[in-house]
Amino acid sequence: MILTEERLQDLLDKSLAELPPDTEWAVTLEGSIAEGFGNPSSDIDFLLVSRFDDELPTMPSLLFVDGRRVEIRTRSVRQLAHQFTAVEQGAGRPGRLSEDLLNRCQRILHSHPLRGHSLIEEVKALLPVERFRRITADWWAHRARQSLRHATALQCLGEGDEAVDWTRAALVQSVKSWAAGLGETYLEPKWLSMQLDRAGRADVRDRYWELESAVVRPGDAEAAQAHLTACLDFAEDLGLAKVPRRPERLTVERVAQVTTWQTGERIHVVRGRRDVFALGADAGAVWRSLVLGRPLPRVLADSAATGVTDPGPLLAAFLRYGLVRLAWKGAGTVSPALPLAAPPGPLTPPPSTAQPLLSVRGAAVGGSRSVDLMPLPADRFAAAAMALVWSNVVVENAVEDLTGALRRGQRRVAELTARRAVHAALRGLFSAHGVNPLPADADLVRRMDLLPPATVPIGAHAVELLGRGVDSAEDGEALRAELRRFIARVRGAVGADSFPLSFDSAYTWRATLQLGHDWLRMGTHLGAELPIEEARDLLAGNGAQPHQAR
Repeated sequence: MILTEERLQDLLDKSLAELPPDTEWAVTLEGSIAEGFGNPSSDIDFLLVSRFDDELPTMPSLLFVDGRRVEIRTRSVRQLAHQFTAVEQGAGRPGRLSEDLLNRCQRILHSHPLRGHSLIEEVKALLPVERFRRITADWWAHRARQSLRHATALQCLGEGDEAVDWTRAALVQSVKSWAAGLGETYLEPKWLSMQLDRAGRADVRDRYWELESAVVRPGDAEAAQAHLTACLDFAEDLGLAKVPRRPERLTVERVAQVTTWQTGERIHVVRGRRDVFALGADAGAVWRSLVLGRPLPRVLADSAATGVTDPGPLLAAFLRYGLVRLAWKGAGTVSPALPLAAPPGPLTPPPSTAQPLLSVRGAAVGGSRSVDLMPLPADRFAAAAMALVWSNVVVENAVEDLTGALRRGQRRVAELTARRAVHAALRGLFSAHGVNPLPADADLVRRMDLLPPATVPIGAHAVELLGRGVDSAEDGEALRAELRRFIARVRGAVGADSFPLSFDSAYTWRATLQLGHDWLRMGTHLGAELPIEEARDLLAGNGAQPHQAR
């Protein structure tokens, strides 16, 4: 070690002097210095072990002693025994073993006792070091296989640059698995060079560094494939079994709680009943082409047959976002993981910034290849969409009522009906921007500050209309004409300019029902609040009105 026994005991005495004096501890040095690594900047990591069954804190205390940073961790024998038991129980499923748990066990097994030697050795005997070597080697091997399979998939999809990154990750994982089998179980890769030197196999060490330093230029697909092949060869030579050679063994599979909802031409994919992804035209075409359970190369060929140029990156995006998954025949889901990676789970991109967020035909997207995350939870997204459709139905109903009132000279009815139409149009405007629940009608114009600045003229127009009266037939016709201009303005702003004139004919009413039914199916599935109770009947009738002859 880089510090003498005398120096370590001195640092320990000074550290313990800063702790409460009422506990008798066994003490062991763990971490990089105990492993024979370290440098003048390395922490001094003391683990204090209590024979009592205390539930001691996981968080270390940080001290500064004689110019060195000292970390003090505490554990009871019961806690350490629980850690070793958990590792042993998880050994058969290395993909489920926590890196943090392995690291804690590794540190004490390779620690250097300073005080209470018998207790420290008693604890170490709970998990034989030879057994821990095998568990750690298997843990690294599992990760290496997963990374190599993921790299193979990315290479197949034309994502060669990303495949290189995962190949390099697999390279580290493969050699760490081999080294762990020889006793080099320290998990953190930063000391890998020293571990390979100590392993005493210059041929393995030199071949690793040759592969690690290989230059693969961005965009060079052939070089990326050659690097992957070389790393697969190396992994096999190190004894890693079941490494991928044939992408045909990768299949594209369904992910639980991922559902597809189409409104007009827009495809919406809901993940985990929470996140809504809106797909652009090309992304939607590739999504519709998916036949789950087929080999990845076949899926790629099917997506290319849609006419979409370079569909591989779109399929890769679906994988990253957890909308589909890859499986390796006979070995389950491909779940690549890096050491000290973020918590497991699919990548979640930043929310879409498109405004307005919604139209009656579907969510707004940034482009034809977009896979955009909506900035609303799924139930609120569906509720806002249903409210948008329903507001347009109310607008059409109000305009029809206004027309009838003007024909009968019912000027006060016309005024109130016009205001109802303005409020309904504003509800649509708010819904299109994702506001849900909605403000009360009386508060709508006061809450225009919730919407983007571009909507300010619409708010001013609404205020002017809400203040207009009908004192003559001419006033009424002028109001109706201005109301139609206002409605067209709002619909143009929210992508509802093609909304059917619901009450104009049987055809337009059927079109309205179908549009509403598309959103109702999604909203009901997600438990969103329905705009009106009658909507349940529309859903039950599969988009047809309840008394229509079949």
